[in-house]
Amino acid sequence: MSCGFIIPVYRHGSTLGPVIRQLLPLGLPVIVVDDGNNEKDRAYIQAAGQLSPLVHTVYRAKNGGKGRAFSDGARKAQELGLTHIFQVDADGQHDTGACAAFLAASEEHPDAVICGCPRFDESAPAARRRGREFSNAWARIVSWNTDIRDVLCGFRIYPLAPYLRLLDRHVYISPRMGFDTDVLVRLLWQGLPLVNKDVRVSYPADGISNFRMVRDNIGISLTYTRLCAGMLLRLPLLLTRLLARLFRQCRHSREDSRTRTAGLNPGGTDSGAAGREGGA
Repeated sequence: MSCGFIIPVYRHGSTLGPVIRQLLPLGLPVIVVDDGNNEKDRAYIQAAGQLSPLVHTVYRAKNGGKGRAFSDGARKAQELGLTHIFQVDADGQHDTGACAAFLAASEEHPDAVICGCPRFDESAPAARRRGREFSNAWARIVSWNTDIRDVLCGFRIYPLAPYLRLLDRHVYISPRMGFDTDVLVRLLWQGLPLVNKDVRVSYPADGISNFRMVRDNIGISLTYTRLCAGMLLRLPLLLTRLLARLFRQCRHSREDSRTRTAGLNPGGTDSGAAGREGGA
């Protein structure tokens, strides 16, 4: 397994340097994608690019959204010969101390998406928490996957090859606030396993948000509309997978029951027969 970080950056140039400094001790490539920033933020990005030879910078001419920036980073990861890509936001909200545990989980489950599940502190707005629950519920429905705990956290490890398959098939992936949900559901449709890991998340009082109320709410609504349509088209496949999963669970349950029974009666002795022999 060969993993590297991808950090899309738009209007968070001032927080990028500290994030990269926290990641560099892990000794992995760091791909920074400048998503059409202004001169001030681009200067921060250029300075961060000088922190280590491990830092690789990709420049986009104009802002296209987190999804397009991340996909450009994935293409760069392919050039570098990486097998896995670790998505980290540039705003410093995620606890990068969790990276080692995520990387270990990816080593253990190389075919899986390692998905961050936020553990919020008191700085998290209550409205955002409620909104996440709504998004999570819809994602479980359209993916037919009840293992989903969070679809909005931008702290994840993806196997690179399945992600590139989405790009090579020219699948439309939401470029902005719907990206994290869209790509996760589509990878689950491919049959990738999901491993959830906790990560602490904080919201600095002076943090910069790229969320645009009207534009992004419309975009997220359209994302779920497309995913619902995609779910309906995939119903035969999803139903087949569900039945296969239920069959495996029943088989494992029977095997566990036989194992417990054998443990209670290790000699295989028929207690009823033994009682009859004793009575004779």
